[in-house]
Amino acid sequence: MNFTIQNVLIATNDDYATVDVQVIDGTIAAIAPDLDVIGTAVDGSNKLLLPGFVNAHTHSSEMWQRGIMSIFPLELWLAELYDFAPLDLEKVYLSALGTAVETLLSGGTSVVDHLVLTPGKELETIATAVRAYREVGIRAFIAPLIQDESLSAGIPSGETEQNHEPYFRSTTATLEIIEEAVKQFHRPEEGVSILVAPTGIQLCSDGLFKGCIELSDRYNLCRHSHLLETKAQEKLAQEKYGCTAVEHLQRIGYLGDRTSLAHCVWLNDHDITILAQTQCTVVHNPLSNLRLGSGIAPILKYIKSGVNVTFGCDGASSNDSQDLLEAIKMGSILHNITDSDYQNWITPKKAVEMASLGGAKGLNIADQIGSLTVGKQADLVMYDLTNLSLLPRTDPIGLLVLGRPTNVVHSAWINGKQIVSKNQINTINIDNLRQELFNRSQWETKRKSQTVAQIETHYRQVMDL
Repeated sequence: MNFTIQNVLIATNDDYATVDVQVIDGTIAAIAPDLDVIGTAVDGSNKLLLPGFVNAHTHSSEMWQRGIMSIFPLELWLAELYDFAPLDLEKVYLSALGTAVETLLSGGTSVVDHLVLTPGKELETIATAVRAYREVGIRAFIAPLIQDESLSAGIPSGETEQNHEPYFRSTTATLEIIEEAVKQFHRPEEGVSILVAPTGIQLCSDGLFKGCIELSDRYNLCRHSHLLETKAQEKLAQEKYGCTAVEHLQRIGYLGDRTSLAHCVWLNDHDITILAQTQCTVVHNPLSNLRLGSGIAPILKYIKSGVNVTFGCDGASSNDSQDLLEAIKMGSILHNITDSDYQNWITPKKAVEMASLGGAKGLNIADQIGSLTVGKQADLVMYDLTNLSLLPRTDPIGLLVLGRPTNVVHSAWINGKQIVSKNQINTINIDNLRQELFNRSQWETKRKSQTVAQIETHYRQVMDL
C-alpha cells in the first residue's frame, strides 16, 4: 500500500505544479517535487492527479431498464419502473458491479447507492450490493430506499378525493430492517457505510422520517433523501403540510450537516436559506432532471447562499448512464443560461471541487477524503493527458470537464489500494461482467405499464395538462 507517484501534474490555487506524491499505509504522506521514492514508483509523467469524485446519488438496479423507459415525467415514469422492476439477487449483484465500474472509469471513487429493496428479501438485497461493492473495491455508501406509502400517494389529490392502498410493509417493520442492516453491514473503516434514506416526502410518513432521525442519531449515520424533484411534489407538500417540504423537514428535525438531498429543483429562496442554515448538501442530478422534464435546479443560487453542492448520476434508467464526467459537465454549463452574470458561472476547477470535496462534505467525511491533502486517505484518480480526447494540450481540468473525455482514467486508488491500472479494473473480470449483463437481458422496444394506464388521467388533470 506504499507508493510514490512521480512527476505528476496537480492543480494549485491558480495554476498547476509538477510534484511527487507519497502514499504510506493508504494515507497521503507528502506532496512536493523530488521526493524520495517510498514503496513502488509510479510514473505520473503527462498525467493529471485529482481527488476521487463522489457519485453522490444513484440507484444501481435501474441499470436493467436503461434505454427502454418511456419519455414520462417522474410520477408516471416511476409507475412504469415499478411495473417492470422485480429483480433476482443475481441481477442486483451484477448491476451494483456495473455501477461501481462505470463510476470508477469516469473518475468516481465513492458511490451513494439509494438502493431499491426487493420485497421480502430486503436484507439479502443489501448484502448482495455490499458484496459487489466490496469485490470491486469502491467506497460504498448504501442508502436503502424506503417508503411507507403506496405509489399513488405521490401524486397530488387536487380537488378530487383519492383512496390509496396501504403500503405492504409497516413503518415499524421498515425501520427494523434498516437497524438490522446497520448492525450487519455498517463498516465505514472497511469502506462500506449504511445511510438512512426515506425516498422523500411524497411517499413517506412523518413517522418514517422521525424513525430515521432516531436511527441516524443513535448510530451516527448520514441521512439521504429525494427532495422536491418535480412540480407535482411541490404541490403535494402544500397539500400534506400547508407549507413547503423544506419547512416541514426542518420542523421535524431531518435537516443537518449529515443530510444530503437529491435534486432540489422546486425550492424557493426561503427554502434555500434554510438549507444553508442547516448545512445540508444538495446533490445535483442534471441529466435525470432533464430526461424526466423535472426542471433546472437553482444551483447558482445554492452556491451563492453558501449551500454545499455536489453531483450525482442518478439511476441508470432516469439518466441511462453512470458517466460521472458527463454529469459534472452538464451540471456546470447548464447554469450558464440561468444567470446572465457570467461571474457566477461554475468554472471547471470549481466543478472538480464540488464533485470531490463537495461530495465528501455531504457524507460528513471531508476530513478524510475529497482533496489532495497530506494526512487524508488516498482516494486518488490519475488521468492520461496523452489521450486523444484530452488533446491538444491546453488547460487539463478544462479539457476534462468541458470536453468529451473517453477512457481517460489511467489509474485509481481507494484508501491507497490500486483499483484501476492502465484504464483497466484490477479487481474483477470485466469481460465476465459484460457477458453476464448481455446474457441476462434481451433486446426490447415496446411494453405497456398497467399502472401508468390507471393513474395517467388523474396525473394530467391535477397537473393541468
